[in-house]
Amino acid sequence: MIRRFRPTFWPTLISVPALLVLLALGTWQMQRLAWKEDIIRAFSERVSADPLTTAPAGQSLAEIEYRRVKLSGHYVNDREMFLAGRTFNGRGGWAILTPFRTDDGALVVVDRGWVPLDRKDPRTRPQSLIEGPTTVEGLIRRPNLRTYFTPDNEPEKNLWFSADVEAMAQKSGLGPVRPYLVEGLRQPIPGGFPVGGEIQVALRNDHLQYAITWYSLAIALVVIYVLYHLKLERDRKPA
Repeated sequence: MIRRFRPTFWPTLISVPALLVLLALGTWQMQRLAWKEDIIRAFSERVSADPLTTAPAGQSLAEIEYRRVKLSGHYVNDREMFLAGRTFNGRGGWAILTPFRTDDGALVVVDRGWVPLDRKDPRTRPQSLIEGPTTVEGLIRRPNLRTYFTPDNEPEKNLWFSADVEAMAQKSGLGPVRPYLVEGLRQPIPGGFPVGGEIQVALRNDHLQYAITWYSLAIALVVIYVLYHLKLERDRKPA
């Protein structure tokens, strides 16, 4: 008795296209892996580069996201805005977003950081309201726009669930604003609040695992296909 490989029509008709799809998905994930690694490399270079001293304008966010900035100007403290649903070390709270007018007249929205729920009212943290000329150091970040599950912003209540900087600028009445956030870096602040962010370029990069998964499924399909069509037959030797 010997085993012979004898493919049949319907399993072959189903398996071949499925194999091609699995191989295509694995190859696509490898291409995405190279693309993501290029992005991570570019962002790392931007974070380590010398900070910009003016708020860039006229460039796409893809070109300037994660660039460090060091801007001179002053906060417009009476136009603070509050971004809901922010946590720090497991505690709920708010992100304080404050318009910042640079010395050359540009307006940016600065995410100054987190405050606990009971420190939303500026009167509970008067020391945090920095008056007069100051310097903001931070990272240019893409605004946190709403998703399908994000509640609608309520500008009339100064209650924001997504950082729509254009709507925020309209609410503040201060004129045109740069189309990005400046995420303020953590530094000593009188009274301890708001708590600023830290430099972290954390981009998910699971494409290699996905590619391995698709290629593994392709190999498994080939193995199953071959084993299924190996037929045990009597060896017919010539008389």
